Amino acid sequence: MRPGTQLANIGNMPDVQQSPVPTNPPESTPDTMAKNKKGWLAVVLVLALGAVGIVVWLVSEPSYSTGESVAESTLPLETFIVNLSGPGQRAYLRAGITLGLAHPLSANNQAEAAPIALVRDTILSVLATAQPQDLLQTDGKRQLKEALLKALQEHVPQIAVQNVYFTEFLVQM
Repeated sequence: MRPGTQLANIGNMPDVQQSPVPTNPPESTPDTMAKNKKGWLAVVLVLALGAVGIVVWLVSEPSYSTGESVAESTLPLETFIVNLSGPGQRAYLRAGITLGLAHPLSANNQAEAAPIALVRDTILSVLATAQPQDLLQTDGKRQLKEALLKALQEHVPQIAVQNVYFTEFLVQM
């Protein structure tokens, strides 16, 4: 190519244009500096409040409005079927019970850690004293739970029963 010769635009190639380079950077005026400081202050404030909120959420302990203590472990028992004697009638109770314990039983063998025969005997002796008409009412079920809990805490203190949960409850008259 000879000096001073220009090439024609071949095909669809666009002409390359150079954009002018700014010679002076934007001026820093007191107004723009104040806006930048306010923007950074807002960002820092939002991040700080978010961090405080996360810390409070992670550290806060759950509250239980019922006042009952939460069992750490449970011990499900086989279903109980008990004959109930009422005045002039025959009835039976079928109840599934799970015990809420203060500490977990050994994972190797729950039968060795908890004397199941003593637990079942204690529960059966309390269930047998219940009156069928009482068990049909909510207050009667609550009283039965309290009686079961008290009896288990007295007769089997080594398993540290904290709560009694009915998983099945049927009274047939």
